Amino acid sequence: MKKRLTRTLVPIAAVLTAVGLTACGGTSSGTNGGGGGTGPVADPKETVTISFASWVGSSNEMKKLKADFEKAHPTIKIELRDVPAESMGQTLTTQIAGNNPPDVAYIDASSVAAFASRGALTNLDNYISRSDVIKPDDYVDVFKTFASYDNSMYALPIDGESTGLFYRTDLFEAAGIAGPPTTWDEFEADAKKLTDPANKQYGLAMFAPESAYYWYPFLWQNGGDVLDTDGKPVFDSPKAQEAAEYYVGLTKYAAPDYLNSNSYDGRLGFFQGQMGMYIAGSWFAGVLKEEAPDIEGKWATAPLPEGPAGCATTVASDSLVLFDHSKNNDAGWKWIEYLSQPENMATLTYTAPNSTLLPTTKTLLESPDLEKVKPQLKGFADAMQCGISNVQTSEVWPQMEEALNNQLGAAMYGDISVQEALANAKAEAEKLLK
Repeated sequence: MKKRLTRTLVPIAAVLTAVGLTACGGTSSGTNGGGGGTGPVADPKETVTISFASWVGSSNEMKKLKADFEKAHPTIKIELRDVPAESMGQTLTTQIAGNNPPDVAYIDASSVAAFASRGALTNLDNYISRSDVIKPDDYVDVFKTFASYDNSMYALPIDGESTGLFYRTDLFEAAGIAGPPTTWDEFEADAKKLTDPANKQYGLAMFAPESAYYWYPFLWQNGGDVLDTDGKPVFDSPKAQEAAEYYVGLTKYAAPDYLNSNSYDGRLGFFQGQMGMYIAGSWFAGVLKEEAPDIEGKWATAPLPEGPAGCATTVASDSLVLFDHSKNNDAGWKWIEYLSQPENMATLTYTAPNSTLLPTTKTLLESPDLEKVKPQLKGFADAMQCGISNVQTSEVWPQMEEALNNQLGAAMYGDISVQEALANAKAEAEKLLK
């Protein structure tokens, strides 16, 4: 199964604008059934082939789902196209510009609004209204937000995760720390106790290339936000300044060799005991079980420590989309509807070996089966009540977030102060809004 490598900030909207994309064909209301029709969507009378771009096509689970689907729908064939997760956004952008995207794709949900706002995706509202499988109200609210644009759903959320704390219980015991931190003060105190540069051991891992994504929980936990209700940047507010000073200040307890890394590549340091704490999504639990069996029993998970305003955590999601150019949207819909059936969503998330991704529906997320199959996911599932989407509705948000990420990263390296970082990012954001 796919490992969520990172939540790298890819300015999809900027790239789409640069290539001059306004639509890839048709209209954003969908073609071939997406914008009309009643009753269940029928299989095509003649055989059609659906191209499906994803990074999970080579998994045993997806291969079996494909075979089972084709057996049940003999006039629909699925062509699996393998695209690495980290390059999916750029690959699709290029293909859309050339008017040859796939029929269906498995994408990072944070890019749904950017693609939908430019007419590249099929509006799924009509399809959903005709389905006995898809129940929009059953999706976890934050995942549904990811999949929506302009009050319509342009994607079906298929998997997700919340962000939590992983910690080395053996290093905690050696440092005399009884349990995981629950507050900011405890978090910093524990990081300090765990830091021993002479032995190349540090309190935590921090990643400058992903600085914004992992700063958001601290921002929200301090009562701050990125944009106000008018879409104007407020990430330099007093509360944001406090959260950024605290967050960037933790760098002095972070393993320096991994500061320029990402949250996937940095895993090796956690395996080797070079850092005692690691903030990551639930995907990391599966990676630990698969790649580091020798430290089984030496690590545990906990919710993120809470700030003055209470709990908050970043969440991420992947979604299934149809491209509006396709002449086979009805057949494409049958495929993504099939993948979204509860038993198939479970197969693609928590029941797959070594996968610790979460399902996106309340029914599955709250099911006792999830904890029974993957007990390490319970905390991450519970944390969804504090989950917040960092994706904003502004079309220039990806570029604003990229600026914020770059500036915070520079502050983590000590090149500029936190105050300068936030001021610079705000100036860039205001320029983009103009």
